[in-house]
Amino acid sequence: MSNKLMVILVIISLIFMCFMGGGLYLMWNKIASLDQTINPPPEDVEEEAEEEEPVDEMGEIFALDTFIVNLSDNGGKRFLRVTMDLELKGEDIPQEIEKRLSQVRDAIFTILPTKKFEDIHSVQGKIALRNEIMTSINGILQKGEVVNVFFTEFVIQ
Repeated sequence: MSNKLMVILVIISLIFMCFMGGGLYLMWNKIASLDQTINPPPEDVEEEAEEEEPVDEMGEIFALDTFIVNLSDNGGKRFLRVTMDLELKGEDIPQEIEKRLSQVRDAIFTILPTKKFEDIHSVQGKIALRNEIMTSINGILQKGEVVNVFFTEFVIQ
């Protein structure tokens, strides 16, 4: 190839690369502007959050002592150690829980030893246990209710 042809190919390649770079730059700006219209910047999100109604706050938390029970597996070699907190809703509910603490603990001690490892080792099992405990305690209470049970310690050995 001659030098003249080589220079022409280099110039054409540079022009082509400039057009490609310009096209990519325009596409990038277009995509960025579309993204801002779909997802507003964080300042706009905060303003919208302030305009919405506030989310329900957590109820009062009542901490229970640790429970240690044997599981109902064959041989009774496994035990469960669980500590939980109760989220309460209602007026004077902590006083009612305190007054009925023996009944609450008995309700929990009635449920826990009936469980097998297979029943409570999964997430679904823990959720079912949580719901069963809430239902049992709510059956005892007269003024308020337990809206959630939080396991703060859950050890199976």
